[in-house]
Amino acid sequence: MTESVNFNVIGTIDSPYKEKFAIPRQPGLVTAAQGQLRLTGSANNIELVRGLEQFSHIWLLFVFHGTQEQGWKPLVRPPRLGGNKKLGVLATRSTFRPNPIGMSVVKLDRIEQKDSQVILHINELDLLDGTPIVDIKPYVPYADIVPTATAGYAQEKPTTSMAVVFNTIAIQHLAIFSSDYKDLKQLIIQVLEQDPRPAYKHDKLDTRVYGMVLYNLNIQWQVNEQSTIEVTGILKVKENPDSV
Repeated sequence: MTESVNFNVIGTIDSPYKEKFAIPRQPGLVTAAQGQLRLTGSANNIELVRGLEQFSHIWLLFVFHGTQEQGWKPLVRPPRLGGNKKLGVLATRSTFRPNPIGMSVVKLDRIEQKDSQVILHINELDLLDGTPIVDIKPYVPYADIVPTATAGYAQEKPTTSMAVVFNTIAIQHLAIFSSDYKDLKQLIIQVLEQDPRPAYKHDKLDTRVYGMVLYNLNIQWQVNEQSTIEVTGILKVKENPDSV
């Protein structure tokens, strides 16, 4: 019995999420998140995806490359439990796993062959930009939906309880960038509604000004006294990542 298995990367993700912070914790929560999957190497062949356009959704199996080097522990603190209770890592969807493999179901909008490059246009993704893809499978509703399934502490979809508003400056910035980024305002709202702060910060006084990178934009925001998230500015990310 072999102790290790090697996989070839068959594609790479282009995503609006340029950093781990603020990525939704599950796919489908942010419907305005659009991206691309570019097939690579010997897998960059249109024949590999013949017939896949018949399916509205696909499974992506990928590598958690953004957290891979940090290793893993047998116990983790799921955000759905407020970050206060430890569970076995295999009883969660933590990125810190014995093998850094993830799976996401995403909406398949269309398949394009541009010159020699095969591109899958996808939506509702929760993947970091540059994520390596190791497999693609069609989503089959009759087999992949189990109506009687139970899910312990994650039975229901998380509620989006945070209201999101834009101050005057942020509205001005939106007018500048919206023509270059489709559904930018909706993307910002849907991401922030999930309250991407660490779980232990929820329901506590928090005056910190946060920033998150979507596309090449630094979205600045903070939580006000009414537990509303206020977007305070949208700035172009400078080429030097240390000078955002």
